[in-house]
Amino acid sequence: MSPPAPSWLLVGGAALAASTLAAVAGFGGAAVLLPALVAVFGVRDAIPILTVAQLIGNGSRVWFNRRELALPVVGWFALGAVPLALLGGFLFATAPPVALKRLVGAFLLLMVAWRHLRRTPPWKPGTRAFAPIGAVFSFLSALVGSVGPLMAPFFLSYGLVKGAYIGTEALATVVMHVTKLVAYQGAAVLTREAVAIGLALGPIMVGGSYVGKRILDHHVPEKAFALLIEVVLVATGAQFLLRP
Repeated sequence: MSPPAPSWLLVGGAALAASTLAAVAGFGGAAVLLPALVAVFGVRDAIPILTVAQLIGNGSRVWFNRRELALPVVGWFALGAVPLALLGGFLFATAPPVALKRLVGAFLLLMVAWRHLRRTPPWKPGTRAFAPIGAVFSFLSALVGSVGPLMAPFFLSYGLVKGAYIGTEALATVVMHVTKLVAYQGAAVLTREAVAIGLALGPIMVGGSYVGKRILDHHVPEKAFALLIEVVLVATGAQFLLRP
């Protein structure tokens, strides 16, 4: 696992762009970083590397938004997330993710359409609803590497915006990633090289999180924030549907 220098520049640039986007929108970072990792390292190594890097990136977003966290949401999310992330992590070693990513892409596009075409108020999940939400999305995350766009509407419908949304979603994602890494280690798909590469991307992820936090606090009004999220949802859904 020793790619040439241009490949490292590609991965490093993707990591910076990914963490900055995720710090502003709360998700979408993995959609930017994963294709670069797959191109350089292959899909089987890319997802564990992504998990390590995303763990650091999400941890930094938790820190930068630590005063706005909705901890009860994270607690209920973790209750469902831990067992299903373990199960999904063990299945990752053999499960083909392509068909599942197609379904995820279709769901994202339909979800954005529903947000604009619906005539009834959106469902507002209660705190306890985040236990099944955590279970479903942690399982999917262990298989395909990223479900941030899928989780976004539930955190937003709960009433979280800007820093509260970014930090709370990031802490919930940290729970997922730690559990996934335990499962990947048990399934022998988490190598020392993958951990080292993920850690090497860590400082870049932290830097992007800081830049994104500054953008969010000073340049993104709430209406523009919601629009940005929908744009990322559509872009990610199209990518999941069209990419081989």
